[in-house]
Amino acid sequence: MTIQAVQTRGGISARAAVLAYVVVCGLVLLLMMVFGLLMRLTQAQWIDIQPDLFYVIMTMHGAGMVGIAGLCGATVMWYFVRRHVPVTTGIFVANLVFFLIGALLILGSGFIGGFGAAWTFLFPLPAHSGDLWSANAAAAYMFGLLFIGVGFLLLHLDIARGILSVYGGLGAALGVKQAFGLAPESEGPPPAVAASTMALIVNILGILLGAAVLVITLVNLYVPSFAFNALAAKNMIFFFGHVFINATIYMAVIAVYEILPVYTHRAWKTNQAFYLAWVLSTVFVLIVYPHHLLMDFAMPTWALVLGQVVSWLSGLPVLLVTAFGALTNVYRSGIKWNTAAGLVFVGAAGWAIGVIPAIADGTIEVNSFMHNTQWVPGHFHTYLLLGTIAMFLGFLTHITPRSNNAWAPTGFWLYVVGGSIFVLAFLTAGAASVPRRYAVHLPSWLPYDRVGSIGAALVVVGVLILVVRFLVSVTSAAPEEAGA
Repeated sequence: MTIQAVQTRGGISARAAVLAYVVVCGLVLLLMMVFGLLMRLTQAQWIDIQPDLFYVIMTMHGAGMVGIAGLCGATVMWYFVRRHVPVTTGIFVANLVFFLIGALLILGSGFIGGFGAAWTFLFPLPAHSGDLWSANAAAAYMFGLLFIGVGFLLLHLDIARGILSVYGGLGAALGVKQAFGLAPESEGPPPAVAASTMALIVNILGILLGAAVLVITLVNLYVPSFAFNALAAKNMIFFFGHVFINATIYMAVIAVYEILPVYTHRAWKTNQAFYLAWVLSTVFVLIVYPHHLLMDFAMPTWALVLGQVVSWLSGLPVLLVTAFGALTNVYRSGIKWNTAAGLVFVGAAGWAIGVIPAIADGTIEVNSFMHNTQWVPGHFHTYLLLGTIAMFLGFLTHITPRSNNAWAPTGFWLYVVGGSIFVLAFLTAGAASVPRRYAVHLPSWLPYDRVGSIGAALVVVGVLILVVRFLVSVTSAAPEEAGA
């Protein structure tokens, strides 16, 4: 189904909304990737950016990439879940408006106000800037995150309303009965509905807790005497951040379930293991966040043990059924590979591969050596860049009209090869104890930075080709079918 086909299901407004989302996602992705490239070039000493500006760019890149990954996932989720449940186009559009307002506030807080406390905005750091930014700049950043959170909250609530109207309960939409053998597998929800249900359950909780700590931080900015436990605030921030970024993957993976079968001509098979995986992942995502805090000695021991144990388990259920399902869906299917199918398949593979170094870092003994090294951006760039974003680009390419096909394979290979070089440079640097979040690097670290810079440049060019091709195609062609 192309973007044109959306018009036949919900009118021109739905088609225009999806188009607007894809355009915004493509352009903001490119901007955030350019920010990442600038940081790598600075560390490689191929360009010169002052440290204070470097940390502003780092903050904008971190917050912006997490936000745009969420918007990419939401685009995929809404496009497919509306085939099964009623959703409101106006709410979908409102989420995009809230996102754009929030993004402008965040960019202004950094490039106008100088805010550079990293995306984590750890309490009470925003109020103690060393005169690098004002309270108003920090507040603009917090309000930007709040706007984005409100938009996503409205979107999830609207999808929940549609799901409840069809399935009667979130448990039924998640496939709980099928997961525990209490109902026939054939009566279970479609993959898009199960994934959307899981994402809205965890993300609503994460957004609400994130909003609470943002309000606490805002009060502290203007009422310094207002005290709050810093460790509690850090737990709230990382619960919110961990849940949100994981939800982006679970929304985007719907592209694998929906797009790959189009090219293999095989339906995606659901069974008890599939539904059980989604039920378990719903629980695991909510309780695994302490693995971000393994180096915080003040954390309760039980929480750190929980974070480590669940880290070994949390990514496996859905990942295994998705990776195995993708392999079995493709095996002996006679698939004629193209860019769209290749990207969603790479997305499933990138997610699977990225979990391996993540599990390693989630082990306390390993974490004590690796957490503040480039191993960490290595693992999350693997499952975000080569996982989530690859899934979205597969979706973008899938709904791109057939015109201008010649450049699609070039964009695909530049993206995949460049992305692989990029993440491997991070992982090998991490294994060599190169620290993360340093604006200035020692001479012995430069080879990793320079190889990573080359990989990042290839990624930017590859994504540019795919996005420009989409923009040209939807404005100049009369789309009838996918075939990128």
